[in-house]
Amino acid sequence: MAPEKDLKSILKKIQFTDDAQVMKQIVDQSLQVKTRMGRIRRKLVVMSGKGGVGKSMTTANLSLALARAGHRVGVLDVDLNGPCIPKMLGMNDGAFQFTTEGALPPIGPHGMKIASMAFFLRPDAPLQWKGPMELSPVWLGLQEMSVIREFLADVAWGELDYLVVDLPPGAAADKPPVIAGYIPELDGGVVVTTPSEVAKQVVKKSVVYARDVGIRLLGLVENMSGVLCARCGAPTPLFDGGCEDLCAALDLPLLGKIPFSQEMSRACDAGRPLAPDHLIAKRFDAIADRVQKCLALDSVVV
Repeated sequence: MAPEKDLKSILKKIQFTDDAQVMKQIVDQSLQVKTRMGRIRRKLVVMSGKGGVGKSMTTANLSLALARAGHRVGVLDVDLNGPCIPKMLGMNDGAFQFTTEGALPPIGPHGMKIASMAFFLRPDAPLQWKGPMELSPVWLGLQEMSVIREFLADVAWGELDYLVVDLPPGAAADKPPVIAGYIPELDGGVVVTTPSEVAKQVVKKSVVYARDVGIRLLGLVENMSGVLCARCGAPTPLFDGGCEDLCAALDLPLLGKIPFSQEMSRACDAGRPLAPDHLIAKRFDAIADRVQKCLALDSVVV
Protein backbone atom coordinates (compact mmCIF):
# COMPACT_ATOMS: atom_id res chain seq x y z
CA MET A 1 0.00 0.00 0.00
CA ALA A 2 1.28 3.46 -0.82
CA PRO A 3 2.12 5.59 2.24
CA GLU A 4 -1.26 7.32 2.42
CA LYS A 5 -3.37 7.75 5.55
CA ASP A 6 -6.90 7.44 4.25
CA LEU A 7 -9.01 5.15 2.10
CA LYS A 8 -8.17 6.79 -1.24
CA SER A 9 -5.47 4.29 -2.17
CA ILE A 10 -7.86 1.39 -1.55
CA LEU A 11 -10.82 2.90 -3.31
CA LYS A 12 -8.79 3.84 -6.39
CA LYS A 13 -7.67 0.23 -6.75
CA ILE A 14 -11.17 -1.23 -6.72
CA GLN A 15 -12.93 0.99 -9.21
CA PHE A 16 -11.70 -0.66 -12.38
CA THR A 17 -14.35 -1.09 -15.06
CA ASP A 18 -12.32 -3.32 -17.36
CA ASP A 19 -12.87 -7.04 -16.63
CA ALA A 20 -9.24 -7.93 -17.40
CA GLN A 21 -7.96 -5.35 -14.93
CA VAL A 22 -10.35 -6.59 -12.27
CA MET A 23 -9.26 -10.21 -12.72
CA LYS A 24 -5.57 -9.27 -12.67
CA GLN A 25 -6.12 -7.29 -9.48
CA ILE A 26 -7.86 -10.22 -7.79
CA VAL A 27 -5.08 -12.63 -8.80
CA ASP A 28 -2.36 -10.24 -7.61
CA GLN A 29 -4.15 -9.69 -4.29
CA SER A 30 -4.63 -13.44 -3.77
CA LEU A 31 -0.93 -14.11 -4.33
CA GLN A 32 0.03 -11.34 -1.94
CA VAL A 33 -2.36 -12.64 0.72
CA LYS A 34 -0.97 -16.17 0.35
CA THR A 35 2.58 -14.85 0.79
CA ARG A 36 1.70 -12.88 3.93
CA MET A 37 -0.40 -15.68 5.44
CA GLY A 38 2.45 -18.13 4.84
CA ARG A 39 4.34 -16.51 7.75
CA ILE A 40 1.49 -17.20 10.18
CA ARG A 41 1.37 -20.62 11.85
CA ARG A 42 -2.34 -20.75 12.71
CA LYS A 43 -5.24 -18.78 11.23
CA LEU A 44 -8.63 -18.73 12.95
CA VAL A 45 -11.91 -16.98 12.22
CA VAL A 46 -14.53 -16.08 14.80
CA MET A 47 -17.94 -16.17 13.19
CA SER A 48 -21.62 -16.27 13.96
CA GLY A 49 -23.97 -15.27 11.15
CA LYS A 50 -26.07 -13.48 13.80
CA GLY A 51 -25.36 -9.98 15.02
CA GLY A 52 -25.35 -8.94 18.65
CA VAL A 53 -24.15 -12.24 20.13
CA GLY A 54 -20.75 -10.98 21.33
CA LYS A 55 -18.57 -12.16 18.48
CA SER A 56 -16.14 -9.23 18.67
CA MET A 57 -15.93 -9.52 22.45
CA THR A 58 -15.09 -13.21 21.98
CA THR A 59 -12.46 -12.39 19.35
CA ALA A 60 -10.78 -9.82 21.59
CA ASN A 61 -10.73 -12.02 24.69
CA LEU A 62 -9.76 -15.23 22.90
CA SER A 63 -6.85 -13.33 21.36
CA LEU A 64 -5.85 -11.96 24.76
CA ALA A 65 -5.93 -15.47 26.21
CA LEU A 66 -3.65 -16.79 23.43
CA ALA A 67 -1.28 -13.87 23.97
CA ARG A 68 -1.23 -14.44 27.75
CA ALA A 69 -0.17 -18.01 27.00
CA GLY A 70 2.96 -16.64 25.34
CA HIS A 71 1.95 -16.77 21.67
CA ARG A 72 2.59 -14.10 19.05
CA VAL A 73 -0.92 -13.00 18.13
CA GLY A 74 -2.47 -10.81 15.46
CA VAL A 75 -6.10 -9.66 15.40
CA LEU A 76 -7.77 -8.74 12.11
CA ASP A 77 -11.06 -6.84 12.28
CA VAL A 78 -12.81 -7.10 8.89
CA ASP A 79 -16.16 -5.78 10.04
CA LEU A 80 -16.17 -2.70 7.80
CA ASN A 81 -19.48 -1.22 8.91
CA GLY A 82 -18.95 -1.65 12.64
CA PRO A 83 -15.27 -2.15 13.51
CA CYS A 84 -14.95 -2.25 17.29
CA ILE A 85 -11.90 -4.39 18.11
CA PRO A 86 -9.63 -1.33 18.56
CA LYS A 87 -11.99 0.22 21.11
CA MET A 88 -12.29 -3.03 23.07
CA LEU A 89 -8.49 -3.32 23.23
CA GLY A 90 -7.83 0.32 24.05
CA MET A 91 -6.44 1.05 20.59
CA ASN A 92 -8.55 4.03 19.51
CA ASP A 93 -5.41 6.06 18.82
CA GLY A 94 -3.73 3.27 16.87
CA ALA A 95 -2.52 3.84 13.31
CA PHE A 96 -0.85 1.86 10.57
CA GLN A 97 2.73 2.61 9.67
CA PHE A 98 2.84 2.67 5.88
CA THR A 99 6.00 1.33 4.25
CA THR A 100 6.99 -0.02 0.87
CA GLU A 101 6.58 -3.51 2.36
CA GLY A 102 2.98 -2.90 3.35
CA ALA A 103 0.93 -1.50 6.21
CA LEU A 104 2.49 -2.36 9.58
CA PRO A 105 -0.28 -2.83 12.19
CA PRO A 106 -0.05 -1.05 15.57
CA ILE A 107 0.86 -3.00 18.69
CA GLY A 108 -1.78 -3.61 21.37
CA PRO A 109 -1.94 -5.39 24.75
CA HIS A 110 0.52 -8.25 25.30
CA GLY A 111 2.31 -7.30 22.08
CA MET A 112 -0.64 -8.20 19.86
CA LYS A 113 -0.72 -6.74 16.34
CA ILE A 114 -4.09 -5.15 15.56
CA ALA A 115 -5.44 -4.37 12.09
CA SER A 116 -8.82 -2.73 11.62
CA MET A 117 -10.55 -0.46 9.14
CA ALA A 118 -11.32 1.71 12.18
CA PHE A 119 -7.75 3.02 11.99
CA PHE A 120 -8.58 4.73 8.69
CA LEU A 121 -11.60 6.60 10.04
CA ARG A 122 -12.69 9.35 12.37
CA PRO A 123 -14.71 7.90 15.28
CA ASP A 124 -17.94 9.47 13.99
CA ALA A 125 -17.38 8.83 10.28
CA PRO A 126 -19.57 6.26 8.52
CA LEU A 127 -17.87 3.93 6.08
CA GLN A 128 -19.26 5.17 2.82
CA TRP A 129 -18.78 4.58 -0.87
CA LYS A 130 -19.06 7.83 -2.79
CA GLY A 131 -20.16 6.24 -6.04
CA PRO A 132 -21.96 7.95 -8.90
CA MET A 133 -25.31 7.72 -7.15
CA GLU A 134 -24.18 7.52 -3.52
CA LEU A 135 -26.43 4.51 -3.16
CA SER A 136 -25.80 3.68 0.47
CA PRO A 137 -24.26 5.06 3.70
CA VAL A 138 -22.60 1.68 4.19
CA TRP A 139 -20.44 -0.53 2.02
CA LEU A 140 -22.25 -2.28 -0.79
CA GLY A 141 -21.70 -6.01 -1.07
CA LEU A 142 -19.21 -6.19 -3.95
CA GLN A 143 -17.43 -3.05 -2.79
CA GLU A 144 -17.04 -4.56 0.68
CA MET A 145 -15.55 -7.80 -0.68
CA SER A 146 -13.07 -5.85 -2.82
CA VAL A 147 -11.93 -3.75 0.13
CA ILE A 148 -11.48 -6.84 2.31
CA ARG A 149 -9.30 -8.51 -0.34
CA GLU A 150 -7.21 -5.36 -0.63
CA PHE A 151 -7.00 -5.06 3.14
CA LEU A 152 -5.78 -8.64 3.55
CA ALA A 153 -3.20 -8.17 0.82
CA ASP A 154 -1.75 -4.94 2.22
CA VAL A 155 -1.31 -5.69 5.95
CA ALA A 156 2.24 -6.87 6.71
CA TRP A 157 1.96 -9.14 9.76
CA GLY A 158 5.40 -10.66 9.83
CA GLU A 159 5.85 -13.87 11.86
CA LEU A 160 2.86 -14.85 14.03
CA ASP A 161 1.73 -17.93 15.92
CA TYR A 162 -1.97 -17.03 15.64
CA LEU A 163 -4.03 -14.68 13.51
CA VAL A 164 -7.57 -14.33 14.88
CA VAL A 165 -10.04 -12.80 12.41
CA ASP A 166 -13.24 -11.11 13.57
CA LEU A 167 -15.72 -11.68 10.75
CA PRO A 168 -18.75 -9.43 10.20
CA PRO A 169 -22.12 -10.93 11.14
CA GLY A 170 -23.55 -10.37 7.65
CA ALA A 171 -27.09 -9.95 6.52
CA ALA A 172 -27.19 -13.59 5.51
CA ALA A 173 -25.69 -16.78 6.86
CA ASP A 174 -23.40 -17.20 3.84
CA LYS A 175 -21.47 -13.93 4.21
CA PRO A 176 -18.95 -14.90 6.94
CA PRO A 177 -17.98 -18.19 5.22
CA VAL A 178 -17.46 -16.38 1.91
CA ILE A 179 -15.10 -13.87 3.55
CA ALA A 180 -13.33 -16.66 5.43
CA GLY A 181 -12.66 -18.22 2.04
CA TYR A 182 -10.31 -15.33 1.25
CA ILE A 183 -7.87 -16.57 3.91
CA PRO A 184 -5.62 -19.32 2.50
CA GLU A 185 -4.94 -22.43 4.57
CA LEU A 186 -7.47 -21.45 7.21
CA ASP A 187 -7.03 -23.68 10.27
CA GLY A 188 -10.52 -23.41 11.69
CA GLY A 189 -13.45 -21.40 12.87
CA VAL A 190 -14.93 -20.64 16.28
CA VAL A 191 -18.69 -20.13 16.31
CA VAL A 192 -20.33 -17.72 18.76
CA THR A 193 -23.99 -17.61 19.78
CA THR A 194 -26.24 -16.84 22.71
CA PRO A 195 -28.65 -19.48 24.07
CA SER A 196 -31.54 -17.60 22.47
CA GLU A 197 -33.57 -19.86 20.18
CA VAL A 198 -33.75 -17.06 17.61
CA ALA A 199 -29.97 -16.68 17.56
CA LYS A 200 -29.38 -20.43 17.43
CA GLN A 201 -31.63 -20.82 14.38
CA VAL A 202 -29.60 -18.26 12.43
CA VAL A 203 -26.24 -19.55 13.64
CA LYS A 204 -27.18 -23.10 12.65
CA LYS A 205 -27.60 -21.96 9.03
CA SER A 206 -24.21 -20.31 9.07
CA VAL A 207 -22.58 -23.46 10.48
CA VAL A 208 -24.17 -25.66 7.82
CA TYR A 209 -23.06 -23.32 5.03
CA ALA A 210 -19.54 -22.99 6.45
CA ARG A 211 -19.16 -26.76 6.41
CA ASP A 212 -20.55 -26.94 2.89
CA VAL A 213 -17.77 -24.65 1.66
CA GLY A 214 -15.11 -26.63 3.53
CA ILE A 215 -14.41 -24.53 6.64
CA ARG A 216 -13.30 -26.59 9.62
CA LEU A 217 -15.18 -25.68 12.78
CA LEU A 218 -13.38 -26.19 16.08
CA GLY A 219 -16.33 -25.60 18.37
CA LEU A 220 -18.91 -23.21 19.74
CA VAL A 221 -18.74 -20.53 22.44
CA GLU A 222 -22.00 -19.92 24.32
CA ASN A 223 -22.05 -16.23 25.21
CA MET A 224 -24.43 -14.55 27.67
CA SER A 225 -24.73 -17.85 29.48
CA GLY A 226 -26.52 -16.27 32.40
CA VAL A 227 -25.59 -13.02 34.10
CA LEU A 228 -23.22 -12.56 37.04
CA CYS A 229 -24.58 -10.65 40.01
CA ALA A 230 -22.57 -7.46 40.46
CA ARG A 231 -22.62 -7.92 44.25
CA CYS A 232 -22.08 -11.60 44.93
CA GLY A 233 -20.99 -12.98 41.55
CA ALA A 234 -23.71 -15.65 41.51
CA PRO A 235 -25.01 -16.53 38.01
CA THR A 236 -28.64 -15.99 37.02
CA PRO A 237 -30.06 -17.52 33.80
CA LEU A 238 -30.92 -15.13 30.97
CA PHE A 239 -32.44 -17.71 28.61
CA ASP A 240 -34.24 -21.03 28.94
CA GLY A 241 -31.70 -23.77 28.35
CA GLY A 242 -28.28 -23.54 26.76
CA CYS A 243 -26.51 -24.51 23.55
CA GLU A 244 -25.98 -28.19 24.29
CA ASP A 245 -28.85 -29.10 21.98
CA LEU A 246 -27.39 -27.07 19.13
CA CYS A 247 -23.95 -28.61 19.64
CA ALA A 248 -25.46 -32.09 19.68
CA ALA A 249 -27.49 -31.44 16.52
CA LEU A 250 -24.41 -30.12 14.70
CA ASP A 251 -21.88 -32.52 16.26
CA LEU A 252 -19.92 -29.47 17.36
CA PRO A 253 -17.90 -29.30 20.59
CA LEU A 254 -18.95 -26.75 23.21
CA LEU A 255 -15.74 -24.82 23.87
CA GLY A 256 -17.07 -22.91 26.84
CA LYS A 257 -19.76 -20.73 28.38
CA ILE A 258 -19.27 -17.03 29.02
CA PRO A 259 -21.73 -15.31 31.38
CA PHE A 260 -22.73 -11.69 30.95
CA SER A 261 -20.91 -9.46 33.41
CA GLN A 262 -21.03 -5.72 34.08
CA GLU A 263 -17.29 -5.82 34.62
CA MET A 264 -16.77 -7.32 31.17
CA SER A 265 -19.11 -4.78 29.61
CA ARG A 266 -17.29 -1.90 31.26
CA ALA A 267 -13.90 -3.35 30.34
CA CYS A 268 -14.85 -3.54 26.65
CA ASP A 269 -16.30 -0.02 26.64
CA ALA A 270 -13.24 1.40 28.39
CA GLY A 271 -10.71 -0.57 26.34
CA ARG A 272 -9.16 -2.12 29.44
CA PRO A 273 -8.89 -5.93 29.30
CA LEU A 274 -9.98 -7.83 32.39
CA ALA A 275 -7.35 -8.87 34.90
CA PRO A 276 -5.97 -12.37 34.18
CA ASP A 277 -7.41 -13.70 37.45
CA HIS A 278 -10.97 -12.59 36.65
CA LEU A 279 -13.50 -15.43 36.30
CA ILE A 280 -14.27 -14.57 32.65
CA ALA A 281 -10.61 -14.17 31.73
CA LYS A 282 -9.97 -17.64 33.16
CA ARG A 283 -12.87 -19.04 31.13
CA PHE A 284 -11.34 -17.60 27.97
CA ASP A 285 -8.01 -19.13 28.97
CA ALA A 286 -9.79 -22.50 29.09
CA ILE A 287 -11.42 -21.87 25.70
CA ALA A 288 -8.06 -20.92 24.20
CA ASP A 289 -6.55 -24.11 25.62
CA ARG A 290 -9.34 -26.20 24.04
CA VAL A 291 -8.85 -24.44 20.70
CA GLN A 292 -5.12 -25.22 20.80
CA LYS A 293 -5.83 -28.87 21.63
CA CYS A 294 -8.29 -29.10 18.75
CA LEU A 295 -5.68 -27.73 16.37
CA ALA A 296 -3.13 -30.21 17.68
CA LEU A 297 -5.32 -33.16 16.74
CA ASP A 298 -4.78 -34.89 13.43
CA SER A 299 -8.53 -34.98 12.83
CA VAL A 300 -10.56 -31.79 13.40
CA VAL A 301 -14.35 -31.72 13.50
CA VAL A 302 -15.66 -30.44 10.16
